[in-house]
Amino acid sequence: MSEAVAIPAAEIAAWKLPSRGRVGMFCLIAAESAIFVIFIVAYLFYAGKTLSGPTPSILHVPVFFTVCLLSSSLTIHAAVRSLSRWNRGAFEFWWLVTIVLGASFLVGTALEWRHLILDEGLTIRTNLFGTTYFSLVGLHAFHVTVGLLALAAVAVFGFFGKVERAHTRHLEVLSLYWHFVDVVWVVVLTVVYGIGR
Repeated sequence: MSEAVAIPAAEIAAWKLPSRGRVGMFCLIAAESAIFVIFIVAYLFYAGKTLSGPTPSILHVPVFFTVCLLSSSLTIHAAVRSLSRWNRGAFEFWWLVTIVLGASFLVGTALEWRHLILDEGLTIRTNLFGTTYFSLVGLHAFHVTVGLLALAAVAVFGFFGKVERAHTRHLEVLSLYWHFVDVVWVVVLTVVYGIGR
């Protein structure tokens, strides 16, 4: 018979449950990652199988808007860090810069879609390329929009003075979602504008 090992009281007291918010966000990110994998695999599976109409060669890499989105990961990190140090002015500044950068990316996506639809004649119903392109990039744009709405809600609360230093952990959780959106864009950009062409 084996003896039970006694765990020191200090070790028991030191262990804490992980943040429910972080666990929840990681679960959401895992589920959303699975959805993106399905759309990416579909895009790659149908790449080159379009028999008529525009092909991926009409795409232009959105360099400026990609820089905007990826930079927003740095600005949201700076905002959360500023809040943790209770520098309200810096927090509000970096938070608004994050919103502007994310909104700029969405404007870039809209401009690209306008060009593809009006100038190139590519729609979601044109061919397999149009269907998979608009589905994948549209799914990402939807996630950016959701993130921007959440960021805007925090900005409104901040404007009314309702965001306090104690909310830092909650905003760290929201920033995880925003970083996820940025990482997904790197994958989508590589697949759509690189491998899939």
